[in-house]
Amino acid sequence: MASNGIRDRVAIVGMGCTPFGEHWDRSIDDLLIDAVNECVASVPGLERDAVDAYWLGTMGSGTSGMTLSRPLKIDYKPVTRVENYCATGSESFRNACYAVASGAYDVVMAVGGEKLKDSGYSGLVVPPASNDGTASEPSAPAMFSLLAPAYCKKYGISEDELKEVITRIAWKNHRNGALNERAQFRSEVPMEKIACSPIVAGQLGIFDCSGVSDGAAAALIVRAEDAERYTDKPVYVKALSFVSGPAQGPVDPDYDYTTFDEVVRSAQDAYQQAGITNPREELSLAEVHDCFTPTELVLMEDLGFSERGHGWEDVKQGVFDLDGELPVNPDGGLKSFGHPIGASGLRMLFECWQQFRDEAGDRQLADPTLGLTHNLGGQPGACVSFVSVVGAGRDV
Repeated sequence: MASNGIRDRVAIVGMGCTPFGEHWDRSIDDLLIDAVNECVASVPGLERDAVDAYWLGTMGSGTSGMTLSRPLKIDYKPVTRVENYCATGSESFRNACYAVASGAYDVVMAVGGEKLKDSGYSGLVVPPASNDGTASEPSAPAMFSLLAPAYCKKYGISEDELKEVITRIAWKNHRNGALNERAQFRSEVPMEKIACSPIVAGQLGIFDCSGVSDGAAAALIVRAEDAERYTDKPVYVKALSFVSGPAQGPVDPDYDYTTFDEVVRSAQDAYQQAGITNPREELSLAEVHDCFTPTELVLMEDLGFSERGHGWEDVKQGVFDLDGELPVNPDGGLKSFGHPIGASGLRMLFECWQQFRDEAGDRQLADPTLGLTHNLGGQPGACVSFVSVVGAGRDV
């Protein structure tokens, strides 16, 4: 895969993120305003008029750039609305970064937001695309539940053993989220309660599924050489990779539901852009798309954090705990922080922003320098995948 990348050419100099949760008293307008205002306020002396252009990511909470320009009263500036399944927030960030790197704009903002609770729906909130009638339409939990028995079969693990592993993933993420004042779910949950929760699909119980929530987040992006004019602690973009697969997994007899090929490809591309050869050793933290607990397990291998067939052992040994070798989802992840689709990708970057600036409170890591964020959208064998690498320093 050929990708030149924009390593160290742009930087994040301000961010904002609302609490995620059931905001029955807040509209999408309110959430977007809150995230943008917090982002602007994080840069002392910045006036909102200094922003040249905006990219807005939302899956089903509005159409066109007017979803943002109307509540913010943006005065005749370009506002581009983007969507790419659960990678929608990351897509707004990717496009905004490219706009600055190209020289088209000096100061831009990436924004993402979603109101899911009011819709009465969970997961993707749009009707499925037209097809030839042969495609099945199982629920998202049902589709991702297929990962568990497939992993057991391929690597010779018992179902009881795997249940312990995915239970520990949920426990870890709820434990991290309990330390995060913006998370949707802020209580630790005992492993016994997680393991005995009502079944949703396959081996997946309620605590194996990400939260349905409302929320918004925003990032201010400038050229790297201008970053220190805005903040003494910018976050530099090292890599941005997005791929869309051929979507043949569900009809391919060779696809075994133990990997996301799109994630492997996007991770390889991102590592090449960032100059990373050993992600487990070189990354300080990773925010990954734990839509369901077996997803996080498979991602540990697809992202190169664990050897094939050994991710389950690393999970049980605490490698990805907050105090482990490579903390994964230190902010609680989708599981505990929640998943308003258009905001999740930017929320992951917000955790890197807080960690690099020593502003993560009780979950603060010691001297983090390099972070990864990952989103996927779709289903096993037919998805899109985004991987970014961001850092506290500039190397190039």
